[in-house]
Amino acid sequence: MAEHLIIEKGDNFVGSITLNRPENLNTFNSPMAGELSEALLDMDADQNVRVIVVKGAGKAFCAGIDVNELVDKTTLEYQAWIEHMEQPLITIARMKKPVIAQVQGVAAANGMGLVAAADLAIAAENTKMGLTAINVGLNCVGPVIPVARCVGRKKALELLLYGNLIKADEAKELGLINRIVAKDELEEQTMAWAAELAQKSPVAVQIAKKAYYSSEDMDYFRQFDLMNEAFARLCSSHDAKEGVNAFFEKRNPVWKQC
Repeated sequence: MAEHLIIEKGDNFVGSITLNRPENLNTFNSPMAGELSEALLDMDADQNVRVIVVKGAGKAFCAGIDVNELVDKTTLEYQAWIEHMEQPLITIARMKKPVIAQVQGVAAANGMGLVAAADLAIAAENTKMGLTAINVGLNCVGPVIPVARCVGRKKALELLLYGNLIKADEAKELGLINRIVAKDELEEQTMAWAAELAQKSPVAVQIAKKAYYSSEDMDYFRQFDLMNEAFARLCSSHDAKEGVNAFFEKRNPVWKQC
């Protein structure tokens, strides 16, 4: 049972994972990092979950890593520790199912990395995010990896080296978040958006996500090869045929996830 998370699975094929250390602004400690990776993988394997929402309890999404764990480690221990803390960011990209970050308040350092690593993100108007570790003599060289894929090299380096917080509107312009909503509508809007995605063909969504991440670092022509192979596999599925038939028959499709 997770000690630092709230895990819920609804009847609309949407699962939610809430970072539940509000008194610490949901900063990552070692147990929470491990629990988050485990919870993500558990939902990825659950046939009754098609979309996962990650959010934070209280006034902040996640303010980074708990610096109380920094003391008295060797270099190799520090490396193993930071790899453990950043594992959820990597896990999301390797999952079959889409992950939506629901963001409010501060998303800093590893918290900003988690938002950037999520497949989609929706944020309240009061959201601020930044790679802030440089301000305490550290850096966010792990979280900057997914951030850079959203914003590009020049802006990523500015965020990494200056450590300034940016507001929700700038984060949206940079491609870090998809939508901005009023703070008091965040939960409702996120769940509606997730439920809408959960109604799409799970097979089509999962093949699309896997193909996108697999092709991201390929050359242009190889990307087309991989994407076309993925499309051909999708066309052979039951749900692809069901979707097309439902379209012509003017009815809602019944997905069998195969």
